[in-house]
Formats: sequence, C-alpha cells, structure tokens
Amino acid sequence: MEEIKLSPDYNWFRSTVPLKRIIVDDDDSKVWSLYDAGPKSIRCPIIFLPPVSGTAEVFFQQLLALTGWGYRVISLQYPVYWDLLEFCDGFRKLLDHLQLDKVHLFGASLGGFLAQKFAECTHKSPRVHSLILCNSFSDTSIFNQTWTANSFWLMPAFMLKKIVLGNFAKGPVDPKMADAIDFMVDRLESLNQSELASRLTLNCQNSYVEPHKIKDVAVTIIDVFDQSALSLEAKEEMYKLYPNARRAHLKTGGNFPYLCRSAEVNLYIQIHLRQFHGTRYAAINPAMVSAEELEHLDSEETLL
Repeated sequence: MEEIKLSPDYNWFRSTVPLKRIIVDDDDSKVWSLYDAGPKSIRCPIIFLPPVSGTAEVFFQQLLALTGWGYRVISLQYPVYWDLLEFCDGFRKLLDHLQLDKVHLFGASLGGFLAQKFAECTHKSPRVHSLILCNSFSDTSIFNQTWTANSFWLMPAFMLKKIVLGNFAKGPVDPKMADAIDFMVDRLESLNQSELASRLTLNCQNSYVEPHKIKDVAVTIIDVFDQSALSLEAKEEMYKLYPNARRAHLKTGGNFPYLCRSAEVNLYIQIHLRQFHGTRYAAINPAMVSAEELEHLDSEETLL
C-alpha cells in the first residue's frame, strides 16, 4: 500500500530537501509550502503546481531527477485562496519574495489551469516564460460543477474527499499506477477541509483561459491515452487553444503520470526546457549542459 512512501528515492528526498514555509499576504494564515532545490544562481527555475489532491511532495521524482541534471526546481502547494485573482496576486507576491522575475511553470490538472490563469493575469508584465500542462484543462465548465462551486466551503472534509476520489481511476491498473493512486490518496488525506474546499472552488467556479493573452508563451501539453479524469473533448479543446504547442503523449499513466511514468515525463520536461538553454531564461546551470545530454535529447526529440 505504501510503496512510494517507503521507497529509497522518497526517503532520500524527504531527508535532504527542506520544506520551506513562506507568508507573503497580510493574512498570516496564508502559508505557501515549497521545496526549492538546485542552483540558486538560476533566476528562471521551473515551478511545479499540484492538482486538487496533491501537495508539494507529489513531484519529488521530477525534483530529484532535474536537480541531478543541473536544473533549479521549485515544487509548491498553495495556501487557501477562494478566488483566481486572489491566487494570482498571492503567487505574484511569492515570486517577488523569491526574487524571481520570470519562471517556467509545470501544472498538473488544477495546477495547469492556475498556471494558465497566472500567465494570463500577468500578461502585461509577463512573469511566465513557458508552460508545461499535464492532464490539464482551459475551461472549468467541463466539470459541470459551476453551480455547486459556491457551496464547497460548507461541505465537511469527508464529503469533499469523496468528490475528489470519484475522479481517481477505477478498475484494474498496473502496479505502478496503483502505487501512484495510493500515494495521492495519502496526500489527499493530509489536506484539511478549507484547503480542499478552496481548491475545488478554484477548480469549478465559472472561468476559462483567454489564449490571446498568452500567445507568446511556449507551451508543451502532456497527456495520456488511457483513462484519466479529463474527457477527450477537454483534451481537444486544449489542442485548439494552443495550436502551436508541442504535444507529448503517454500511452498510459492515468491521472498521475509524473508519479507512475516519471522517466518519460522527466524526459519531456527536459526536451521542453532545452529550447531555453544558453538564454537568460535557462532553468539549468550552463556548466551542466553536457554534450551527452544534448545528444540524448536529440535522439528523443522524435517523441514530440
């Protein structure tokens, strides 16, 4: 049941990378929790934003692999925000606090939607240099929950968890996917009522992405061909919204490919970030860009 939690990689991550807590709002109950690893000299790192059920830990495999290759990686979880503009304002203050001018964002599901909204929100003074959207969406109406979005705050935690668990894969899955689901259930259990209710509110309140405001942002879309919480229509909508995006498809991976197909996801992230090597927006230490890595990525470019 606890394969990932007991794995050497996860325990190495927990024992070597400190969890930081940062307050940037006037309300000191709003605490951002994050892991920041890799060379601090990098001013344009890649930041990971989790799905409704996730915490900053869910991207530990990306953090370990990418920092090993010389990238600066930040994985975070959000404070309680009930409104998208409030989230965007808080995230902007966090980047200011970390003295980061522009960043690359990897968002999974809700995290991907928030990444797009933040890019849109800051388009006049851009803070997002590129986006990697994993199993994500551009319009909350796909969940048919906009009418209940304003009542999540009233629901008890067990009911909110039931709503989230309803989107997890049902039926037989391979052992790695089963381990990923177990790990995400464990992460879900660690969230309190207001954390869950606020995330579901952001996930479902009536909103959509305005692509013309972020047309200059480089985008890679990562999605899976097997069962996930996203409908085929939602995926097609993303392709229409970002016709020039790179597409990275995984045959399998379910809702959490970054956990159960981490090697493939990490490779796609590398390929995406490679286009910024040698620029001021590189997320990697220049000394770590080895000929071997470039050669390795060249042979894999055909995947995209």
